[in-house]
Amino acid sequence: MQKFEKYFDLSQPVYDNCPGWPTYEMTTVRNEAFHERDHFNAEQIRLNAHTGTHLDAPYHFFPDGITIDEMPVEKFQGEGVLVDLRGKVGAKEGITSEHLKAYEDVIQKDTIVLLNTGWGCKRGFEEEYFHDWPYLTGEVAAWLKAKEIRGVGIDTMSVGGWYEGTGRPCHEILLSAGIWALEEINIPDELMEYKTCYVMTFPLKLRGFSGSPTRTVAAV
Repeated sequence: MQKFEKYFDLSQPVYDNCPGWPTYEMTTVRNEAFHERDHFNAEQIRLNAHTGTHLDAPYHFFPDGITIDEMPVEKFQGEGVLVDLRGKVGAKEGITSEHLKAYEDVIQKDTIVLLNTGWGCKRGFEEEYFHDWPYLTGEVAAWLKAKEIRGVGIDTMSVGGWYEGTGRPCHEILLSAGIWALEEINIPDELMEYKTCYVMTFPLKLRGFSGSPTRTVAAV
């Protein structure tokens, strides 16, 4: 069994009225049981499945695509490649294969590509975070598809952007090939000292859903 020395939580927190996709209802959290009254605590949460750190299934963009509960569980983990795009891509800018050229040799079949644009630390309600993030172009999505990667994660609201079809065409290219999209991760600076890591991102088993929140962890 492989042993790791360090584990890094790449997940953004979910809480009452936390940031989410601008057209979705806000997340709401309320207590249904209180220790003072009921001698235990229990909470209720109402949120869109694509809130916080979450994983997209093919059904998200394809009505005949498989749903999150139908995806093979072994596909939610694997060798990860850390791509440092901090200071290399800016607001509203599309990520292309040229940005990934330095990583071409390590991005191989079944690897999980984690893109650090520096946007994770911007999470909030500012216009920049909600609309102006860097995104994957259709060109680089096709490049990653040809590489036969397992999944791609990014520290922005979406792998797609407002400026190339609000999620299209990159979602369609990736998801049609069974490549999942992991969105709103947060990559610590310490992890970026490594070139690769082992990624684990397990969604909830939500029947018939197009996506699910995940607790995403990188191990080195």
